Amino acid sequence: MASDRYVLVGLARTQCRWFLDVARWSTSGALPAEFLKVLSTEELRARLRSGRAFSAVLVDATLPGCDRDLAELAGDSGCALVVVDDRFGPGHWRQLGVDAVLPPDFGRDDLLAVLRAEARPVSRTDAAAEVHRLPVPTAAGAGAGSWRGRLIAVTGAGGTGRSTIAMAVATGLAADPRDRRLVVLADLALRAHQALLHDAGDLVPGLSELVDAYRASVLASDEVRRLCFAVPRQGYDLLLGLRRPREWAALRPARLAAALDGLQGCYRLVVADVDADVEGEDECGSVEVEERNLLARTTMPQADLVLVLGSTGVAGTATQVQIMRDLLELGVPPERLVPLVNRAPRNPRARAEIGRALVELLEAVCPGRTERLASTPLFVPERRRLDDALRDDGRLPAALVQAVAEPVRALLDRVTAAEAVGRETDPPVEADGLARIVPGSLPKWSVLSGEHA
Repeated sequence: MASDRYVLVGLARTQCRWFLDVARWSTSGALPAEFLKVLSTEELRARLRSGRAFSAVLVDATLPGCDRDLAELAGDSGCALVVVDDRFGPGHWRQLGVDAVLPPDFGRDDLLAVLRAEARPVSRTDAAAEVHRLPVPTAAGAGAGSWRGRLIAVTGAGGTGRSTIAMAVATGLAADPRDRRLVVLADLALRAHQALLHDAGDLVPGLSELVDAYRASVLASDEVRRLCFAVPRQGYDLLLGLRRPREWAALRPARLAAALDGLQGCYRLVVADVDADVEGEDECGSVEVEERNLLARTTMPQADLVLVLGSTGVAGTATQVQIMRDLLELGVPPERLVPLVNRAPRNPRARAEIGRALVELLEAVCPGRTERLASTPLFVPERRRLDDALRDDGRLPAALVQAVAEPVRALLDRVTAAEAVGRETDPPVEADGLARIVPGSLPKWSVLSGEHA
């Protein structure tokens, strides 16, 4: 339409050639676009957050602000992100959420072709033009058909033994020979304790380095593993957490989501030790609180299972119910929530009373959700001299590991079976005409009878 034109905002150095060319094309009318120049990343972010509708953002890739977070902000603002670069191919930038790539010597026709393919014009007459949000990947390599490992989140209030239970879950899952060295324990708490429990001599690298590595790149599996520490005696790897709680300020949503997805793309099972605070801006009106709780708010909705720890007593049960209510309000499906009572009494009658109280209280605050929980409450009895065992031997008692890991493994198998229901019985055909073999679909040959089974 003649009344429509593209609204572009560009970020580059002052004397950049393409920067001057686009301004000249816009001024002369050779390009049906309005071009706004910015000279800093902070100014660009302020423009995108202003609420004005933009068609596209043009950014010089050599500037430090061209990263995954800028791609997320552009997508949230409803405009396409076009990077000017000749160092990396389009595939590299696509993984970061960039919509198109142009060489530094691009011409007017090249830019117009990209705008027609990726951007949307903005009406001159409608000052409140609708903002069309373009799809932006939420994590590196995330897409249809991409393989991702299982994520088990272990959360609970302080003092419930959350970090110890997370360590027990990772130890039990890694005991299966099929999953040995394919399990990672990720410390995603603000006050990280896994380095202490594992007597880690080094605190670098850790979560901060992993998240920062995903700022403007995508890591291969071996690169992700190099940022984790091997724990040979337990059979899993360990991702150390934040060295100080205040380091949460350096975590950005897009980088964290990509880093978490990178872990799931490298390991078969990811056990996350994470806080229970999930309040966001909608709940308390504070953006800072939401950013501080970014680790928990990013991990919980993606988890295949969420173990919610609680302790015995009136206050312990009430706190556990409050945490489960907050997770349900966050959007975690009740089918993934597993209440777990740590240091539970051994008396079956006392356990039944605790379980009944949990169900009744949760039904009172979240009606109709209790019947859809992934499991009835799990109970882990008190273990004496547990700290001495960790200090002297570095291992958890086998009975504790078995009491936690076996139910978790069974619940994971149930989730896998539920996801398999409704899938096509015929193996999918790839683009080259080859059919993918579904495990268990091939006939077996019996050595004794000499016939197909």
